Amino acid sequence: MRTARPLRLLLGFLVATTVALLGSVPAQAAESAVGESAYAESTYAENYVALGDSYASGVGAGSYDSASGDCKRSNNAYPVLWKNANAPASFSFTACSGAVTGDVINNQLGPLNSSTSLVSVSIGGNDAGFADAMTTCVLQGESACVNRINQARTYIEGTLPGRLDAAYDAISARAPNARVVVLGYPRMYQLNGSCVFGISERSRAAINGAADLLSDVTAKRAADHGFAYGDVRPAFSGHEICSDSEWLHSVTFPIGDSYHPKAAGQSGGYYPVFNALA
Repeated sequence: MRTARPLRLLLGFLVATTVALLGSVPAQAAESAVGESAYAESTYAENYVALGDSYASGVGAGSYDSASGDCKRSNNAYPVLWKNANAPASFSFTACSGAVTGDVINNQLGPLNSSTSLVSVSIGGNDAGFADAMTTCVLQGESACVNRINQARTYIEGTLPGRLDAAYDAISARAPNARVVVLGYPRMYQLNGSCVFGISERSRAAINGAADLLSDVTAKRAADHGFAYGDVRPAFSGHEICSDSEWLHSVTFPIGDSYHPKAAGQSGGYYPVFNALA
């Protein structure tokens, strides 16, 4: 379990108290003690495993690891950005494009063990059929879009909680000592924004509403498992599709990048939210 931060605070308190009481501690000695406390935190042996779907693997952010194949793990994805900034003792990146909760359970948990101290996971959007819903919205018009989104909402409310529970239980069983951070999904559209073409405003509002429901359900399941939840919607506010500074792709070619965060969405949206909770 994590001990470095409490140790740092205790050492800092003892140094400050000693200086105040004695008034004669040499500056060099005080600096040395503070330096040792900082060293204690910096050398904490973090063992980090990143799980999840395309929002975790970094689809849409470019600079893909060729060895990851169709999983499309990006060097610009938030797990890699955190690894580069924090140099954990170990790092395993098993998130994969297209993954559903069952894929996390069956294909991604191999690196987890009792020594794992940090886990991140973004999952649930594919279970709810968001990729199919977005395709319907783009190709089949407003009525079909709203109907398909309503189907997704029914799934999110009725079936997804149990699927998330199964995935979260499996993570806890394999990594009982880890801090688990669940990352949610942004809203896709800035309503009444700058888009002139594309799907209708009613369709955009329906998509955003389903994204909010997905976030609410995921946050509740994460909390009930004792996991931290990172809500990325505030970070993406003002950077949705139809904003003046979009961090999300609209329809793109290749089509697989559509409706995924750009590199700026990973670095400006996901990374700071995860870093604050890691």
